[in-house]
Amino acid sequence: MQPLLRYFVAASAAFAAILPAVAYAEPEAPAAPDTYVASDAPEPAERPAAAEPAERPAAEPAERPAVDAGGSAILSVRPIGGRELDVVVHSAAMNRDISLWMSHPDGPAPALYLLNAVDGGEDGGPWMKRTDVAAFFADKPVNVIVPMGGRASYYTDWVADDPVLGRNKWETFLSRELPPLLNERFAMTGRNAVAGASMSGTSALDLAIDSPGLYQAVGSYSGCPRVSDPVARVYIHSQLAPYGANADNMWGGLADPNWSAHDPVLNAERLRGTALYISTGNGNLGEHERLEDPSINGNTSALVDRIAVGGSMETFIDNCNGALLGRLGSLHIPATVVHRNGTHAWAYWQDDLHNSWNLFAPALGV
Repeated sequence: MQPLLRYFVAASAAFAAILPAVAYAEPEAPAAPDTYVASDAPEPAERPAAAEPAERPAAEPAERPAVDAGGSAILSVRPIGGRELDVVVHSAAMNRDISLWMSHPDGPAPALYLLNAVDGGEDGGPWMKRTDVAAFFADKPVNVIVPMGGRASYYTDWVADDPVLGRNKWETFLSRELPPLLNERFAMTGRNAVAGASMSGTSALDLAIDSPGLYQAVGSYSGCPRVSDPVARVYIHSQLAPYGANADNMWGGLADPNWSAHDPVLNAERLRGTALYISTGNGNLGEHERLEDPSINGNTSALVDRIAVGGSMETFIDNCNGALLGRLGSLHIPATVVHRNGTHAWAYWQDDLHNSWNLFAPALGV
């Protein structure tokens, strides 16, 4: 059985076990996506109380001082057509070479770091194969960077090397090693956005709370931002287990404070001053659950899988996401929130990529 299929089978079993623990009553969803600002919306009822993190200054949307890449280096830059490049960067923190897909415009421009889903773009394909990202950004004044790899890593720094995944120091690579290298080589402006889907939707928020001021905009497409409570940990273990990885090697055991430190709900204050785009479906049938939809292309089995597995996954994530929206609302931190009929599927994340650009562009100064 392929790893991606194993992931969906294991994840759906886990969702079946934990959904009753997090389910809450919700009014009938509208036919069209519901878009609003989180700070204007009422806080959902009966959400778990969030512990107050230590006070930190609000992040200013300013350029972050350059950080020494510490032995990391750009090894090669290869044109692959149009404005697209294949860039290989050595990460000193992970002692490995990382391939990047880049869409690079002429002249100075900001950066959008676009993270792949749980397979790291390896099994099911990266953003470039799953969406129209290349065509959509072909005429836009922004560098789009898609790191290849990072399967089941949450794009974070792991506390221990994993016997299967090896050394994961993605947070160091993405926020400290890579930006100064790209800024210098490609004349970037120092303004950045980061976005991700599913697993990496959580990662995008985590990177932002780890490095306030580095990212002027963040997009979380169907991400589950609750990571530190017991139910959320079951979910995270269910995502990593099909790849043979042990989540205890990521942020430690049950008592390790790393789990709370990486929880965007508990650390929502660190998102203040950042343009936020947060989206989820409710698990119900939406516009892309149709045989004639291009992402289904008449494949009945694919449609059944999307409804059964993708629907249950998105139902859980919708509940998980509500905790962050309630927290942002209570802190009066604005966010563009999209809530829609729909499942856990790339077709919706392509829509999110298009829609979130309207928020990212002004935040990036373009």
